[in-house]
Amino acid sequence: MKGRIIKVGLLMVLFGFIVEDATAQRRARRRTETPTGQQQQQENNNTTSPTYNAYGNIPIRVDSSGGGYNDSVIKKSLRPDHAFDKDFITDRTPLAYEHLRWDDALYAQKVWRELDLREKLNQTFRYKAEDDNGDQRFISMLLKAVQSGAVVAFSDDRFTTPLSGEENTAITAGGPRDTVAVRDIDDPNKIVEYVVTQQSFDPETVLKLRIKEEWVFDREASRLFVRILGIAPLKTLYFPNGQERGSTPMFWVYYPDLRPILAKYEVYNPKNMGMGRMTWEELFESRMFSSYITKSTLDNPSNSNIRQIVKDPILSLLEGENIKERIFNYEQDLWSY
Repeated sequence: MKGRIIKVGLLMVLFGFIVEDATAQRRARRRTETPTGQQQQQENNNTTSPTYNAYGNIPIRVDSSGGGYNDSVIKKSLRPDHAFDKDFITDRTPLAYEHLRWDDALYAQKVWRELDLREKLNQTFRYKAEDDNGDQRFISMLLKAVQSGAVVAFSDDRFTTPLSGEENTAITAGGPRDTVAVRDIDDPNKIVEYVVTQQSFDPETVLKLRIKEEWVFDREASRLFVRILGIAPLKTLYFPNGQERGSTPMFWVYYPDLRPILAKYEVYNPKNMGMGRMTWEELFESRMFSSYITKSTLDNPSNSNIRQIVKDPILSLLEGENIKERIFNYEQDLWSY
């Protein structure tokens, strides 16, 4: 009987030790897990906080007042700025094109041209002035038409992919420029925040335009027609040392959609005689600009630019002049005297 009591007592003591050990382990686990969880929560708060940064957790603010291109604020004259009436300008519309039938197109060829705005004949494209309808530079007119939704910007010269609003904004975004430290007024050694300033898009970086056009000989009218299909501003790219690297199209605009807008803008005329009231639409239709051919569908089965075929820049210009002369001679050769 005594032996049985002793066994039961030993079992109870052993069970008590086991329970106490399990309780101690649970308490130790809580003590080790709780700080880790708090630390993880603190790390999550730090990484998700908008003010967390690598500068000692000092707030960083992006200055959205600058950057990009904004010509929406137009200061109109509060008094008549001309001695004659110009109210009819906003009502001008371009003349409709003559209809060309496919069956009458005896000859058709697409041509891509580039206009260097630094040339003397193209200086009117860079005329810096403001009028009641805004900045008078051609690129400013084009950007304002795209940003206002008056015309659609496309990513390719076949006008297959329209650009979204975010892509239009990114086209003219200058990008981050610098990070400036804002210090406390009372304590100059204390940094309150860092401000990221933005670069503004400079229209002067657009030094070239690219034009896509088609030459068609209509046998019903017995004459050669040229129709501009699209216009693309070319943004100049530079190497880090400041040397010009090349240019790339910013977007493409379907020219027939742009004609009604260009008819409301006048071209700067330095002589101010005779054609002082020419519009941009009339300038393009009269082809009063200097350009050189960079690509053509004539004898070009690989659909390559002239510079891809002819590496020498001088020879590529001569090849463009050769294409221009062949188009001119085609019409002349149809006639016999």
